[in-house]
Amino acid sequence: MLIKRKSIEADANLKSGPGKKSSASEKSKPAAKPRKVKFAPVTLSEQFGIRYLHFGTEWVQGAMRISKPDWIELEYAQQMMAWMLFNDKPQHIVQLGLGTGSLTKFSYKWFREAQVTAVDLNPSVITICETMFKLPANDERLSVIEMDALEYVNDPANLGRIDALQVDVYDATARGPVLDTPEFYQSCAACLTPDGIMTVNLFGDHPSYARNLSAMHYAFDTVISLPEVHDGNVIAIAFNSSPTLDIAALYERAAQITATTKLPAKSWVNGIKAWQAQQ
Repeated sequence: MLIKRKSIEADANLKSGPGKKSSASEKSKPAAKPRKVKFAPVTLSEQFGIRYLHFGTEWVQGAMRISKPDWIELEYAQQMMAWMLFNDKPQHIVQLGLGTGSLTKFSYKWFREAQVTAVDLNPSVITICETMFKLPANDERLSVIEMDALEYVNDPANLGRIDALQVDVYDATARGPVLDTPEFYQSCAACLTPDGIMTVNLFGDHPSYARNLSAMHYAFDTVISLPEVHDGNVIAIAFNSSPTLDIAALYERAAQITATTKLPAKSWVNGIKAWQAQQ
């Protein structure tokens, strides 16, 4: 997870429109070669009862309120749970990019019938989540895997098995997601069930935003962008099958989510409604 400050590149950013969705045959492709990755140092900071994760820079990669370790502290990370509006009984939830484990811990706590899988390539991130961010140990419901996210989505064993996929893959340079090609998003779509949903953390004022949206539109039937939060973060919601956007029903579902989990789900529906009005 990463929070970005306002970028001077905002004026150069062009937000792309829908592209072409790939066919099922186009999604079948050989596995990508392993990426060579150099890890930045994993560092911590604390302020006002909140512990932050960094990769050797001032950029925030995640946060945990020390008194509420299972709560999702950051607003954009809360929005990563917007798939809950469309699926209240997922069987398999996957996070690509562990961060502080907030999405993983939240999913593990509230979806007790679901398998929760978190994938991160950096072993130091996994270790610090276990020791400093209250990440539970692996068990029959939870699997935290040290693995490249690209390899995970290209693994044939994962095809068609994921109900909710949450993608938040950044490095210390904060130059947009490190995985952002049409081929990557095709692989993500192929891992989802027919009604599966993906949420992705993007930078709305960075050139990578248009590139990522274009790639997602190529791979998915529908892509919704929620309003920008945290001075740049934008959450995109991608659907394998175009959803029925019954706003009244979504507000009812949002009220249920808030009553149960206290997440501000009404604001997610407000964002979807605003997106719908622009189409």
